[in-house]
This record gives sequence, structure tokens and C-alpha cells, in this order.
Amino acid sequence: MMVAPGGGGNRNAKNLPVEADGREWSSGLFDCCDDMGTCLISWFLPCIMYSKIKHRYEHLNNKGFPDPEQGGSICTSDCMLHGCITGCCGMGWILQMSTRGSIRGRYNIKGGGCGDCCTAFCCTPCELTQEARELELEEQSFRG
Repeated sequence: MMVAPGGGGNRNAKNLPVEADGREWSSGLFDCCDDMGTCLISWFLPCIMYSKIKHRYEHLNNKGFPDPEQGGSICTSDCMLHGCITGCCGMGWILQMSTRGSIRGRYNIKGGGCGDCCTAFCCTPCELTQEARELELEEQSFRG
């Protein structure tokens, strides 16, 4: 079966109302403790979580189905770049801001660049967990 790039599963798995400017996130920004494993990795190793989210998003967007490796290996170039930028000058949130915008676009979620910037800068772990959970909902829709 051929799937066009950007194809995929259910992009609104919770059937949230979609208004002219989009819909809300499937989970709230401060619901990060509902997924404790993801939350802890996001707090203590944000470079790994960023890398996994980016890889999962790109796989869904380019191939139309979930990444069988669930985000790939731990040590990737995205992880190293995020770690170096964060370690040297605390600016890893800039990379996250871009990925957040891409995820919002894929799922038709309300918001804009300013909100993405503030969220990535002010609450990195919550932001990463929210994005991971959004991707997980679409990935689960493939499993039935």
C-alpha cells in the first residue's frame, strides 16, 4: 500500500472541536505528570526527548506511518546539537520552537510563533511532553 507523504492516522484522536483557527492540544501544557516517564526524560534529558519527538514527527510526516523504532536511537545528531546548544548557551528551546510549530501545523492546533517561543523557553519539559503525547495519539490510531 502506498501512502502519500504526510499521510497518517487520526490527527484528532480525541475528536476535539475544530474551529476556523484550529483546535486545542489533546492534552494541556501542565498535564505533563499524566505521562511520568516522558515527563522525567523531558526534565532531565531534554535533548533526548527533543530528538525522539523530531524523529517521530518526521517519520509520520514523510512516510505516513509511525516510526517502528519509536524515535530512533538515543545518540543522534539532533540530540547532540540540542545538548551542545543547551549546554553552551541555554538556547535549545530555539530548536524546540521550530518543531512545535511543525507539530501544530500537522494537527491543525491553534497558536502561533510567539506562543511557541514562549512555551519552549518558559516550560521546556511540559512543552516536550505535550508534543510527545500528541504524536502518540496519532501513532496509537494505527494500532487499532
